[in-house]
Amino acid sequence: MADSVLIVGAGPVGMLLACELLQQGVPVRIVDGARGHSAHSRATIMWPRLLELLHRTGLTERIVAAGHRVEGVSYFSGGRPLGTAWLSRMTDTPYPFAVGIAQSATEDIMEQRLTELGGKIERGTRLTALRGVEGGRQLAVLESPDGSAEEVSTPWLVGADGAHSTVRKLLDIPFEGEQLDVSFAITDAEVRGDMPMNVVSYCYTPVGSLALGPLGPTVSRVAVSVPHPEDDTPPTREFFQSIVDERAPGRNVLGELRFSTVFRVNARIAARFRGQRALLVGDAAHIMSPAGAQGMNTGLQDSANLGWRLGGLMRGAFTEDVLAGYERERRHGAHAVSRSTARQTRWGFFRKPAQIALRDIVFRTATATGMVQRAIVPLIAQTDVRYPVVDTEGTTRKGPVPGGRLPVLPQPSGAPVPALAREGEWPRVSGDGLTVLLWPGRSRDAGWSRTAAEVRASVPEAAVVEVRPGYAPIAGVLGGAAALAVVRPDGHLLATLPAPDRAYLPRVLAALRLRPEPVAAPLEAATPPPAAEAEAGASAHQG
Repeated sequence: MADSVLIVGAGPVGMLLACELLQQGVPVRIVDGARGHSAHSRATIMWPRLLELLHRTGLTERIVAAGHRVEGVSYFSGGRPLGTAWLSRMTDTPYPFAVGIAQSATEDIMEQRLTELGGKIERGTRLTALRGVEGGRQLAVLESPDGSAEEVSTPWLVGADGAHSTVRKLLDIPFEGEQLDVSFAITDAEVRGDMPMNVVSYCYTPVGSLALGPLGPTVSRVAVSVPHPEDDTPPTREFFQSIVDERAPGRNVLGELRFSTVFRVNARIAARFRGQRALLVGDAAHIMSPAGAQGMNTGLQDSANLGWRLGGLMRGAFTEDVLAGYERERRHGAHAVSRSTARQTRWGFFRKPAQIALRDIVFRTATATGMVQRAIVPLIAQTDVRYPVVDTEGTTRKGPVPGGRLPVLPQPSGAPVPALAREGEWPRVSGDGLTVLLWPGRSRDAGWSRTAAEVRASVPEAAVVEVRPGYAPIAGVLGGAAALAVVRPDGHLLATLPAPDRAYLPRVLAALRLRPEPVAAPLEAATPPPAAEAEAGASAHQG
C-alpha cells in the first residue's frame, strides 16, 4: 500500500472520499482511532445537492431507499405558521426532496459501498505524529490497536478526523472562530401528534427554539435551545416533552428517547485546508451552527470536491495545482454556509416583541410573494453553491456565470455517458474528466446538426452530451442562445463558448485540463486557433 492515499477518520466524510478515490482506481488506506461507529450523532438530513453528488459513487439510491423523504421546511412563530419552503416544488434537480436518515445508517451504507470497492477500515488505528515531507511524500506515524508504532510514507494524507482533528493540530493550523453563547439539547424519539412528519419544522418562541427533523413516519430528531448545562447529565424525556409542549404547535407526545445529549455551539474554520502533503475535509476543516442542518452536507461536499481533484491528480490527469482549487472553493463554501447558519441561529433567539414582529412580517411577506421558493429553497437545498471564477477578464460580461452548479447528474467513474439527454432523462456528465454539453438553445436552428457533428469530431477524447432544445432546467442557467458548456465531474460549470466559437473548443479544453477552475473568459486562457479555423469561426459568426 506504498502508493495509497492515507485517510485519517472513517466517518461519512472520510468514507465518501475513500469511495471517490477507489472507484477511480486510486488505492486508499483509511484508519480510525475509534473501534466502531458512534451509536448516535448530530447529523440526520441530506439535502438535494448532496444527493446529486452522491450519485457519482452509487450511494444516492441506497440512502433514499433507507431514509425518510422530506418535502420541505416549515417555520412557526409562537405556534402559528410563517410559511413553508417546499423542496418538492423544485424543478431543477432530479431529487426534489431531502432525506432524513440517522448517521449510523448512513455510515453502514457507506461502509458497504467501501467494501464493494475493495476498501477496508482499520479500526483502532490512530495517527500519532507527522514527520514532515521527504521526496514529495508525507511521513507519518500510526499506532495500531496493540500499541505498536508504524512509520508510513504516503503521497497524500487527508484529515477527516472531526472537530478535534489530530491532523489539523499536528499541522499547527489555527481553527479560527468562536464558541457561541448557544447550547442545544438533542434526542431521537417517537413523536405522535399534530406536527407534520413530511417536513423539517422550526418553531420559534420568545423563550427559545425547537427543531423537529423526521427520520421516519413516527420518529424524529428533536433539537431544542437550552441554557448552558452545569454538568454532563443527559436530558430526560420529561424535559424534552416540556419543551415540545411549550414551543411546538398543537399537541405532540414524545415516546422513549433513543439517546440524549447537550452541546455548546462552535463556529470555526481552519486557517488553511492544506499543510505539507496533507489536506483537511469536513469537521476537521470547519464546524458551524446546527441550525439548518447543513454541517454534514457541507463536509460531504468537501469530499466530493476533493475526490475528483485528488483522484485525477493521482491518475495523472491533472497537475498538483488542482488542489489549490479545492482549498479556495471549499473555504469559500464553508464561509457562505457558516454565515447562513449563523443568521438562522439568530432568528430563533429573537426575544424583543419588535424583533419578533418584524421577522414574522418579513417571512410571511416572502412566502406570499414567492421569495421563499425563489431564494430560500435553493439556499436550504444547497443548489445555489457557486464558486468564484479565477480570472478577472470578462467577469462583467452577460451570459452564464461560470462556477455555478448545472442541473446534471455526475456519472460514476468509468460509467458510460449517454451522448443525448432524452425526454424524461437528466443530462449526465463524466465522472472521470471534463464534459462538453451541447446546448442548442430554446430552439434548434437549421445548422445545429452540423455544429454538433463538428464539435464531436474536434474533441474525440472528451465526453460530449447533447441536451434537447428548450430544456427548462438548463435554459435557466445557460440562457436561450446556443452554447457549448464545459462541465467538470461534480457538475459545476467551468466555462461556456458561443456555438460560433466552436473552433476554439479544443484549446479551451486543453487549458481547462491544465487548470480545471471556473473562468469567465475562456478564450483568454486558450491559444488562438490556426488561421483557417479562425476564419471558419468568423464565417460562422457572419452566417
